Amino acid sequence: MRRRHVLPLIAAPLAAPALIGRAAAQGRSITLVVPYAAGGGTDIVGRELAPILMEQLGQNVIVENRGGAAGHVGATSVARARPDGTTLLFAVSTNIVVNPHLQRNDRVNLSTALTPVTKASSYQYVLAIDPKVPANTLQELIAAGKKPGAGFTFSSGGVGSNNHLAGILFSEAAGVEMEHISYRGTAPALQDVVAGRVTMNFSSPPPAVPLVRDGRLRALAVTGDHRLPSLPEVPTLSEAGLPGIVILGWHGIFAPAGTPEAELNRLEAAANKAIRDPRFARSLERDGLEVAAEQPRAEFAKAIREEYEFWGRKVRELDLKAE
Repeated sequence: MRRRHVLPLIAAPLAAPALIGRAAAQGRSITLVVPYAAGGGTDIVGRELAPILMEQLGQNVIVENRGGAAGHVGATSVARARPDGTTLLFAVSTNIVVNPHLQRNDRVNLSTALTPVTKASSYQYVLAIDPKVPANTLQELIAAGKKPGAGFTFSSGGVGSNNHLAGILFSEAAGVEMEHISYRGTAPALQDVVAGRVTMNFSSPPPAVPLVRDGRLRALAVTGDHRLPSLPEVPTLSEAGLPGIVILGWHGIFAPAGTPEAELNRLEAAANKAIRDPRFARSLERDGLEVAAEQPRAEFAKAIREEYEFWGRKVRELDLKAE
């Protein structure tokens, strides 16, 4: 039976109440919070979207990185911000549908403290390894990983992050034991693969593709159901001999709970125009991502609730705990 795992990259709260119209009139800037270190996939896509979103909203949009706890620190800071139109969040879905299950003692449940506005992009992951690892194919990597004392490791942006969960799902499917090494974002996690301190990383395409092209990483597979145009020579997991598993992610935009309906409509309209701007589509294609299919806000919210329930069960099954 074919398994299809969606690791939603939820993008974050476009916080803004009725006051946001006045904020725009007064020329107040918007802080777009990326809850990871600079240079990771979420940061790259957020910075590509920010200037186009700025045009649509008529306000300056300043990107700010607030990393920590697999994105929970930055996402929570936005959930607690005043909904006055000056604080937004661009994040991966795991911040909303996974972290609440890990941060059990946190008074802020991001699945309810944030309101979905729209999905921005969808993507798959690149299985990237240290080029010094003696494996040129996925099957060679799996065989090497099953040898006694292989000591394989994989890095991520923290427990519950998208590349952490992708690594777990791959480990289950391939039957390879791997030690998880946690970082404060994908960029530093990927750099330690480049440096040879970690075996592999399941990276979103934007930071991985340039490193693969430069020969600083070796890509063995992508986790979707089709090849990436930016890495056409790299097979899917199924093509590489691991059928039945597809791992996807996505970004989206959210507003703090309690944002007025009229303001949500304004944000949704502006964000959808920015997301479907040809400039953003070209940047996503270059990075190995795709523009998300447009869907009404209510449908987006329903999909998020379903993913939240799925990952609640998975977190309990895997006995995952926050660091």
